[in-house]
Amino acid sequence: MIVRIWHGYTTFSNADAYEALLQDAVIPGIEEKCIPGYRSIDVLRRRREADVEFVTMMTFDRLEDVKDFQGEDFEKAYVPEAAQRLLSHWDAVSTHYELRHRAPSGECSDGRL
Repeated sequence: MIVRIWHGYTTFSNADAYEALLQDAVIPGIEEKCIPGYRSIDVLRRRREADVEFVTMMTFDRLEDVKDFQGEDFEKAYVPEAAQRLLSHWDAVSTHYELRHRAPSGECSDGRL
């Protein structure tokens, strides 16, 4: 499995609007593409001293599936124009990692999760 990680930054005043854009338009637009091997996207948000950072982590079965999503220049960031208007800056490229291990959460011996 391949994990595609990207960072974008926005102002405090644009953070909620950017998150709504992700949820209402960007993510549904990605899912509508029906990309073979695309599995999920996670969105992380963190308030920093001067701005708000967003991290997206997309998972794909194979690197070839990432190329189906982004093309041969697969490291190029996918930042739609509407998102660019709300972000102050962003990574020009995404990084890709091979997921080597995922430990499922399990129940502890005392019954807690």
